[in-house]
Amino acid sequence: MKVFVFDLVPYDEDLQGLLVDKELPYPLPRRHFRPEVAARTYAEHLDAWELLDELGYDGVAFNEHHTSPYGLMNSPNLLAAAATQRTKRLKLLIYGNLLPLHEPLRLAEELAMLDCMSEGRLISGFARGIPREYQVHNVPLPDSRARFEEAHEILLGAWQEEVFSYEGQFWQYKDVAMWPRPFQQPHPPIWMPVTGSKESIEFAARHNIPITPGATSRGLREDVINYYGKCLAEHGHQLTPDHLSVPANAFIADSKAEAIEQTGPYYLYFNHVLFSHGNITETNKQRAKGYVTAASDDYIRPENMQAAARSRSDFRDLTMEDVKRQAENMPWGDAEEVTERLIETAEHAGAGTLIVSLNRGNMPHDMYMDQIQRFADEVLPRLHAHEVTGARAGAVATA
Repeated sequence: MKVFVFDLVPYDEDLQGLLVDKELPYPLPRRHFRPEVAARTYAEHLDAWELLDELGYDGVAFNEHHTSPYGLMNSPNLLAAAATQRTKRLKLLIYGNLLPLHEPLRLAEELAMLDCMSEGRLISGFARGIPREYQVHNVPLPDSRARFEEAHEILLGAWQEEVFSYEGQFWQYKDVAMWPRPFQQPHPPIWMPVTGSKESIEFAARHNIPITPGATSRGLREDVINYYGKCLAEHGHQLTPDHLSVPANAFIADSKAEAIEQTGPYYLYFNHVLFSHGNITETNKQRAKGYVTAASDDYIRPENMQAAARSRSDFRDLTMEDVKRQAENMPWGDAEEVTERLIETAEHAGAGTLIVSLNRGNMPHDMYMDQIQRFADEVLPRLHAHEVTGARAGAVATA
């Protein structure tokens, strides 16, 4: 199994005191931003990624968000460029560039540069993003899917064709011969994070793109994987462990109780303060704004519809008692429990890659570094030694 570490690069200062009616104000004005905190945040996370490289992790993953302390990765490509100079073998999973928001030929050029700078260590994740980002960049939400698919076509053409021309709804190019070209041929691997929309699953399957089902419940993840396997089969592809990576939030301590005590407050901070800041999480509201369609969740089983609804109260009203209950089924605890739960998670999904969060919320840097070291010493070797050989039984049966 391969193990990547997912890093949101959150702003490294406690903003809990700014909450108003359980919400961090949006927009969050300039007076609350301290540049020295941002500078420290970037420096510390680059140090962490260098340690990941030294300790034998397979990759680091980070994504793109805007106008929020949720994560200071407005340009994941800048972060990846810095990481190419601090790491030697670590895969760099940009998860991902938000295709609908940016000029796609410029993205194609930057990603080709990164692939050359890293000598082929780039994994290019493509995502649509969250509704907040469209408000920031003045892109209409109903255009999101069409812009995503058009941008994807442009990137592939620019990377692969001798001379590239394109006439689309949103972008037009004539006689472009891109330099540099990607180090990996015909192009870097493309992955897609999928929260659950039917159209995204169908697009990934149509193009045989591996996915990360970021579902909020085990049952919903099953539905996503089963539907993805069915769609892959319709396009002549067979679901394999290489098609799937699964996220997990892990924490190693001497016991479950100690893990909850140590990381629980940061998990709460993530849910109360950072997650969904200024963003529409609820599927019904996204549907009303044109971001998802009426049919986006019609493949989901009735018992999983509540998880698919992504109610804001599920995050904002979380208590420590809720955390304790959730932690019973999470990879928090001693190394043996963390290892077994992560292996079971991968086996249940039929996934060949785990994407593990080790620093949820505003965790102090020294605690994050300690988790990276402990995980590498006590868990990583067993995960690397374990092989997931087949897709989920349910997914195979559906396909």
